[in-house]
Amino acid sequence: MASVHESAALVALLRTGKRPWQQYADLVEEAGSAIAVLEQERGAQTALFDADDRAGAATSEIEGWQREGMRLLTVLDADYPDNLRTVHDRPPLIFVAGSLLTADARSIAVVGARNASPEGLATAGAIADHLVDSGFTVVSGLARGIDTAAHSAALARGARTVAVIGTGLRRSYPPENAGLQRRIVSAGAVISQFWPDAPPSKRTFPMRNAAMSGLSLASVVVEATETSGSRMQARLALAHGRPVFMPRSLLAHAWARELADRPGAHVFRAPSEITAAVERLTSTGALVP
Repeated sequence: MASVHESAALVALLRTGKRPWQQYADLVEEAGSAIAVLEQERGAQTALFDADDRAGAATSEIEGWQREGMRLLTVLDADYPDNLRTVHDRPPLIFVAGSLLTADARSIAVVGARNASPEGLATAGAIADHLVDSGFTVVSGLARGIDTAAHSAALARGARTVAVIGTGLRRSYPPENAGLQRRIVSAGAVISQFWPDAPPSKRTFPMRNAAMSGLSLASVVVEATETSGSRMQARLALAHGRPVFMPRSLLAHAWARELADRPGAHVFRAPSEITAAVERLTSTGALVP
């Protein structure tokens, strides 16, 4: 576990630094210390970390987040998710409400359209049922439609589910899923890479999809249009070296037919084909060291 000073240094670095956050994830891991990177960026006169006002303010912020039930995990923490750590665009920190377990590394993301068809909702529920029966944690994005169906199915089975959201943890989006978000905190975890008050935006949701892909061993896209964020997640998952699964019905879309020809993309008829393939692909530890 990183020290409070290291965590505070990373928060201060992200609050005041000029680089993209992904670069700070790389720099901090390479140096093995956020304090060292903070000192390099500010100059030698700030070497006494305890005297740095911004770092002191960051320490107070962290303590306040903890009192609200938000746990901060940085790339320096041993508890930072192993799956997520291995992808190139990992966030330098995440906030967790609820309990993120080591067993959640055995997870599969189920995503899809917000304006889902009745068939799509039923398919998402059936996939989630099969995943939990096979010992996988169901990951999704807490959006309406397919995401809601996947989370709800896992909760109905008394199983774990993890939501990766595109806002800060103090917010609920969409607002009607606030109750579902609370249920997931109680039975699993809600994860955000954004400051707790961050609102939804066009920038945050693609970043959410990247983190969701990184957190999971595979992504299942149940329904998605040409412009859907779920289509983006499929592309990101393949870039992460993670398999993508699509039902045959999705091949009605030209983008899905094109994706199906790429290495790592799989078209399935039954949910059991998803778990069989993931078990085979991960049996040698290829995705998680």
